[in-house]
Amino acid sequence: MTRDATPRVLIVGGGHLGLYAARHLQKHLRPGEAELILADPRSHMTYQPLLPEVAGGNIEPRNIVIPLRRVLPRFRVLNAEVVELRHAERRARLRLVDGEEHDLQYDHVVVGPGSVVRTLPVPGLPELAVGFKTLAEAVYLRNQVLTQLGLAASTFDPRVKRRALTFVLAGGGYAGVEALGELSDMSYAVVDAFGLRREELRWILVEAAGRIMPEVSPELSEYTANVLRRRGVEIRLHTTISSCVGGRIRFGAGLYADEIIESNTLIWTAGVRPNPMLDKTDLPRDDKGRVVADAYLRVRGMPGAWAGGDCAAVPDLTGRDPNALCPPTAQHAVRQARRLADNLISDLRGPHGHPPQPFRHRHAGSVAGLGRFQGVAEVYHVRMRGLPAWLLHRGYHWALLPSPVRKARVLAGWTLDSVFPRDIVASGELEQPRRPLQVAARVQQPLAAGRA
Repeated sequence: MTRDATPRVLIVGGGHLGLYAARHLQKHLRPGEAELILADPRSHMTYQPLLPEVAGGNIEPRNIVIPLRRVLPRFRVLNAEVVELRHAERRARLRLVDGEEHDLQYDHVVVGPGSVVRTLPVPGLPELAVGFKTLAEAVYLRNQVLTQLGLAASTFDPRVKRRALTFVLAGGGYAGVEALGELSDMSYAVVDAFGLRREELRWILVEAAGRIMPEVSPELSEYTANVLRRRGVEIRLHTTISSCVGGRIRFGAGLYADEIIESNTLIWTAGVRPNPMLDKTDLPRDDKGRVVADAYLRVRGMPGAWAGGDCAAVPDLTGRDPNALCPPTAQHAVRQARRLADNLISDLRGPHGHPPQPFRHRHAGSVAGLGRFQGVAEVYHVRMRGLPAWLLHRGYHWALLPSPVRKARVLAGWTLDSVFPRDIVASGELEQPRRPLQVAARVQQPLAAGRA
């Protein structure tokens, strides 16, 4: 394919790093200065910090997804998966949604495919567990909790009821605690509508370390644990899961070693790892599989390649440890995206551009929601809890939503949610859209055969 002299910039991934870098590029590049392409299998970016709110039913799912083509009018957005990237050849191989593959040449590439859930070799885990990184998982878990409440209210078997009302979450970090906070709060808020008692619900949080929420101070970590305990959540520290075959969850360490409980619901939030797409590249990587970048967000030893976000090992220049790396948070990814875009523009313009600048961002802190009117926050060493922290959590993430339309819809959702009772409708049938037709076909086939 013949190309003109206009440099081509390819962004791999439309997550926090990719979207915010793309917005900065289209804002500051002059028309015709570069050809801009973004490749992602999805046509939208999911604002992941609000996934717990979707799981809790506080926000409609579509209101936290940002349509890439709407916010990136200067980009050509390709709904494609990058299956191979050879930067030495400045070539990416793309697989479109229909399975067709094409090679794409580029001059600069921004690598930001993000991360995927990290699993362990636990028997039964792939069959039972559900992660908490995608919109589909958040929607599924809300439906799952409500479906299990409906099952418990309908069965005459005490064992089936007990199993349905037992919910286990593995991983006591930021994501896991927020997911458990919203889901458990929803279940306790609606349990009366199913004719069940709060005491019959059983939520269990499993954490291998000695405390939950390591992102905040020990005091706020303990406060968070007490909020959950008062709600009825069992917190099992120094505990792992050794097996979960058939819904029989066996604990493998600590005081609860070898104890078995039965549950239909296991939520897995025990860490993340870099996107496996990176295995098909020639980019340098560290021992954890992250792309090795320098302080300017350039891939080491690869001119024209840039990386950031939670798939990249980026030096943290704000501390005393020269080996420290930036944490894999949305907060850092958004700021890295802007610095990366500025440095890429500087590289494109050469001596006519501003000199590149290193990325330097001191961690501002963490905010987390634990359910309606409950939260914790630690911002620049100022600690907050309860309602003020919950309001700060919502306000911070609302401000970062990169779409005025989505901001309006989220605010409307929160307003309605604060006035009306929780919705108890599970929409699990949406996950199997072909099932009604398939059932109808099975019923009608014998009838047709009989007439013949």
